Amino acid sequence: MHEISFDEALEKIRAKDQRFHRDAYFFLKEALDHTQKTISKDHRGQIRHVTGQELLSGIRIFALEQFGPMAMAMLEEWGIHTCEDFGEIVFNMIEAGWLAKTDQDSRAHFQGGYDFFEAFREPFLPSARRRARSREPKPAKA
Repeated sequence: MHEISFDEALEKIRAKDQRFHRDAYFFLKEALDHTQKTISKDHRGQIRHVTGQELLSGIRIFALEQFGPMAMAMLEEWGIHTCEDFGEIVFNMIEAGWLAKTDQDSRAHFQGGYDFFEAFREPFLPSARRRARSREPKPAKA
């Protein structure tokens, strides 16, 4: 949907909502492009709508590829602490007219998602610590 340029959309967003650093939006834009390319390879080159869960998975993969063990630190620096934050950024971009959504899309698709420590730090822990963490009981979600 790109009715306005990305820079114009970003200015519009940041005038109303400064929770997330400018770079968070650039990162999400690149992660979305990366996710769409990955999905289109799996679907014979056809670009299609990306669901919230597909985007979360693509964001995780892209962040790990781009930043390795520093992925979580970078995201936190930009104000991103949960998958819900990615949803807020996406919906800010939709409201600014830079992304489109279907009737089925909602912020709720970004709720839960994944635990940031497990997604961005655990892959880089020594294997002994990963095994120990996998035996620890998980805290109950509220």
